[in-house]
Amino acid sequence: MPVDHYENFPVASVLLPKRLRYPIEIIYAFARSADDIADEGDASPDERLAGLNQYLHELDKIEQGITPDGELFRQLKNVIAQHELPIKPFRDLISAFSQDTHTLRYASHDALLDYCSRSADPVGFLLLCLYRRTNSENIRMSNAICTSLQMINFWQDVAIDWKKNRIYIPQEDMLRFNVTEDDIAAATVTDAWRSLMQFEINRTRELMLSGAALPRAIPGRIGHELRLVVLGGLKILDLIESVDYDVFERRPVLKKRDWLGLCLRSLVYKY
Repeated sequence: MPVDHYENFPVASVLLPKRLRYPIEIIYAFARSADDIADEGDASPDERLAGLNQYLHELDKIEQGITPDGELFRQLKNVIAQHELPIKPFRDLISAFSQDTHTLRYASHDALLDYCSRSADPVGFLLLCLYRRTNSENIRMSNAICTSLQMINFWQDVAIDWKKNRIYIPQEDMLRFNVTEDDIAAATVTDAWRSLMQFEINRTRELMLSGAALPRAIPGRIGHELRLVVLGGLKILDLIESVDYDVFERRPVLKKRDWLGLCLRSLVYKY
């Protein structure tokens, strides 16, 4: 689930059934490599978009039953066929990453939600497809978890995104709390900034909790993996609060001791 190379959250971990680790790793590799085209290096926006369009071209080949170019896409073709995965979620991911090449600000929370519905939710949906658990309520909860994880990444990475001239905090929220781009540039933690971040964190936590029952709907080791995902996301929000919202100088990350605590808490998962 997408969160800054997803290092805060388990991806295809040993908790998962062995049969699912490989397809999840391939889906992750597709998403990660496409996201890197949009974000990493010094390519121009047009060059990034051209690279992502090539991904769409390879997806076209897979959909048409044509052998695609490149080992990753050939592996992806096999995973899609073996697990009967839909193509649309992969296209949605490319749509979001393509948007990243030219959209640097988000006017509203709704606009950000739309972006997350394509940049994050498709991965969760694909996992539900692998688990054979794609009923409407599971999809709703998965979307809530994935979107909240994406937003957690935004709040913890404000300073990193600023260096790319990108702000994911909705402009309407910045205006409401009287926070300017100059404040972000100066890495200034004011009362206004704290109020803004508290607002975003509370809304994100509420969204995460609205999907937190999903691990109980997915049995076995998969459900336990999802418990760690939910608990990890909530822990990052707690850590942002614990540093008084200073994500500029004290970007919160999960450390080994945090994971130990989360593993223990997952045994008495209360949501």
